[in-house]
Amino acid sequence: MNSLLKSPAWPAIMTCALLQLPGTLRADPPDKSAALFSDPVVATGKTFEIKRSQVDDAYVDYSAAVAASGRTIGEQDRALVRSKVLDHLIISKILLQKATEEDKTNVLKMVEEEIAQARTNAPSPEAFEEQIKAKGMTLAQVRDQAVEKQLCQRVLLREATNNIVVADADVKKFYQDNPDKFKIPERVRVAHILISTKDPATQQPIPAEKKKEKLKLANELKARADKGEDFAALVKQYSDDPGSKSKGGEYTFSKGQMVPEFEAASFSMKVNQISDPVETTFGYHIIKLLEKMPASTEEFAKAESSIHEYLTEQGLPAYFDKLKAAADVKILDQAGATPASSNPAPVTK
Repeated sequence: MNSLLKSPAWPAIMTCALLQLPGTLRADPPDKSAALFSDPVVATGKTFEIKRSQVDDAYVDYSAAVAASGRTIGEQDRALVRSKVLDHLIISKILLQKATEEDKTNVLKMVEEEIAQARTNAPSPEAFEEQIKAKGMTLAQVRDQAVEKQLCQRVLLREATNNIVVADADVKKFYQDNPDKFKIPERVRVAHILISTKDPATQQPIPAEKKKEKLKLANELKARADKGEDFAALVKQYSDDPGSKSKGGEYTFSKGQMVPEFEAASFSMKVNQISDPVETTFGYHIIKLLEKMPASTEEFAKAESSIHEYLTEQGLPAYFDKLKAAADVKILDQAGATPASSNPAPVTK
């Protein structure tokens, strides 16, 4: 139920700005594609080149992600976005070349474990395959894309740590100058059991009769919890939320992070109280309030490492410029402003 979360908490600051673009590393197009349309090289480095089709593919991926979030890329912004996509591809190429064999081995192992966990969390093998197909990719392509992203992030974190120096005094000054950034709002810690009312394969709502059966089960679980049965055990046996099932159904959050019905119930309860079934678009939730945490301010000792990472991130643009200069990057065509089609389809809601 990770999708219950509407927005992140105070940021995991080292977000790696270049990795904000989803899935942009594509293989060079095969020779037969070049015969069908002009696919010029738009940028080169000492050991790599990037073709216009790669920028086109990356732009389409990013546009789709933007559209999925309910936003649009205005016509006046397309050239800038394409330019940033190209820059992302260039930096990614450079970072991948800095990856060691140990990096590659460790990242591949990590990605394989994540895929195995995703397969386990899926309602069925068929549902897992459908999730892959929905991406318009094969499992091998998903794996390769994940490996590339993780390699870039790993190398970037290492390179940035070794090459961007942040003074302790600057970290302390940032904390003192930005008190609002370290305010922690009121939070609650809850455990919940989700009885899903969606078809596992299609993620569409189940028929009304089956929904009644789900509500009956939710009420039965509520009664069992009220009688003192171990809540974590009920979560493990019955919950349909893979995002929290392995950790006893727990979530800790502030207002504005969960779907409204779930949030309203959680903040209105007393500690150790168990809710009646709460209906959301995901299904029926039996919620147990474990803890209420009042608003507070994060202490400097706890915030210090995050501030250091944030200030390191601010040095990335200058560091990227050095990387590109060392790699002898040349832009041969303004691909950022000139898509392959002179009339690209707009991204709309």
